[in-house]
Amino acid sequence: MQTAIMQPYFFPYLGYFQMFNAVDTFVLLDDVNFIMRGYINRNDILLNGKPYKFSIPLDKPSQNKLINETKLKFFPKDRENFLKTFQMAYRKAPFYNDFYPVLEKIINFGEDDLTMYIKNSFEEVKKYLDLKTEILISSQIEKDNSLKAEERIIEINKKLGTSTYINAIGGQKLYHKKDFEDAGINLRFIKMNDIVYKQFKNDFVPNLSFLDVLMFNSKEEVLKLLSEYTLIEGEANV
Repeated sequence: MQTAIMQPYFFPYLGYFQMFNAVDTFVLLDDVNFIMRGYINRNDILLNGKPYKFSIPLDKPSQNKLINETKLKFFPKDRENFLKTFQMAYRKAPFYNDFYPVLEKIINFGEDDLTMYIKNSFEEVKKYLDLKTEILISSQIEKDNSLKAEERIIEINKKLGTSTYINAIGGQKLYHKKDFEDAGINLRFIKMNDIVYKQFKNDFVPNLSFLDVLMFNSKEEVLKLLSEYTLIEGEANV
């Protein structure tokens, strides 16, 4: 079984969804500290040819809280304004009418728990694209919660019976081949290929939210983009 483990992010960039689609089981790592000014509850969409930062309002977020202790403060008017901004940005995009009803359902989901709100967004994208990845929540997995960093990740993988663990390319300095091999787990890193797709008549703006991918590409094209990556073997401990 192939597994990936990442903090929950709300409509992150394409590379995150490539990792999601590359594995059998994807674990939302929600029993770690919330990251202030990170990308858990915000990202960029394309507005007037430039990146525009959106965010999901939270109730007193703090790096001293775990992600699963963080709640939304997403009032009906805020949700309405989010959707209006999205409409302004993408109403002329070729696949706006295909995905907008799904986005509207996601934004109006009646849940104030940040982890569960984001999990629902993944479930809806799964359904839209007919993806098969199972989604689990880290805080719901019985494990030794005193473990930190790499040891915690290995513990979760052992509990799940993982044969291959796939991590984002940025994890190369954090995770080491031998540590995973000693636990009977293969370590791989996923690197997104250079990807360009048409965005209106603009020069291509990379690394936007996956929402941008969904607006400018058919379901078939999105699935093709999800497969455009390279898996790199983990390096031995230095």
